[in-house]
Amino acid sequence: MSCRASVAASTREQIHVWLLSAYHADSHAAWANWLTATFPSIDWQMLTLPGRHFAWRIRGNPLSWLDALPERRPDLIMATSMVDLATLKGLHPQLHDVPSWLYFHENQFAYPQSQRQFRSLDPCMVQLYAALAADRLLFNSRFNRDSFLAGIEALMQRLPDHQPAGLRARLESRCDVLPVPVRSIKAGKSRDCRLIVWNHRWEYDKAPDRFAAAMMALDALGVDFRVALLGKRSESAPEALVRIRKQLGHRIIADGHLPRDEYESLLGRAGIIVSTALHEFQGLSVLEAASAGARPLVPDALCYAEQYPAEYRYRPDDPKALSEKLQHWLTGTLPPQFRPDDWLVPSLAPKWKGLINSIEKR
Repeated sequence: MSCRASVAASTREQIHVWLLSAYHADSHAAWANWLTATFPSIDWQMLTLPGRHFAWRIRGNPLSWLDALPERRPDLIMATSMVDLATLKGLHPQLHDVPSWLYFHENQFAYPQSQRQFRSLDPCMVQLYAALAADRLLFNSRFNRDSFLAGIEALMQRLPDHQPAGLRARLESRCDVLPVPVRSIKAGKSRDCRLIVWNHRWEYDKAPDRFAAAMMALDALGVDFRVALLGKRSESAPEALVRIRKQLGHRIIADGHLPRDEYESLLGRAGIIVSTALHEFQGLSVLEAASAGARPLVPDALCYAEQYPAEYRYRPDDPKALSEKLQHWLTGTLPPQFRPDDWLVPSLAPKWKGLINSIEKR
């Protein structure tokens, strides 16, 4: 747990904002750091909790922060959607009238669970109560917003009685879509059009087994390609990764976590970036690779449907769709490069500036 004040000295004229990040994983941290660095005129006070122990973190963050909240009352609370904002305000009555914004990197209504997980409504209820306690709800994609609202509507229909009327409409009026700005990566001087990159976590929600199956199918067809296996993985290698290493070792040009400069260099010369995700609310890793010139090949679902034209998507319900499209690209001509400008810093920074400028001194 950490509590960090902004480098800029606090003054009476500065707007004082608490930035609460209850599951400070990579993408959450990158967003928070970008925000505080880009808008130094705000007197930020950041409170974070480590991105681990999910069940405890989403339910217990008000307890973890019980004696750690700053004494100075903020002009605004900006919290990620992992923060149990309703409980936090209930435990600290002095915060009851502080304007609060909730930023959704994800929502638990649309988050797939593995067979090993106990299916509980608790994470969904935390986010629902937090949304009701917030004045403004910000989402990183339309898919994130729409699946959250649809999830609430579906939940209300399942409950036995005494559901509030018009809950979706009540929350919908507070919603805005404002993605995390992605810093573009420079394209390399040369490009290996047959280099396929996987740069996702090797976990069930990213479906690495589907990626492995597609790579095996390409290999069986005799297609010429190379593969870079990036992204975080556990100490014990996932089965999908073991399979690729065992059968396609001669095609692997990178395997593991690379230093940032090497990672960007690899993306800058890659031909294709692939996703097989079962959930994706903004897809930062694909956006980065696409900004560097790699052709994205993503499921026709989730946030991808609003980001990439149809020619860069494949049907996720067809087991052969990914390998067939890869074969077509690798044995023919790659589609034109697609630059996701609407999701990059130059397009989004002005929108964030407008949001930050709307914060009022109290």
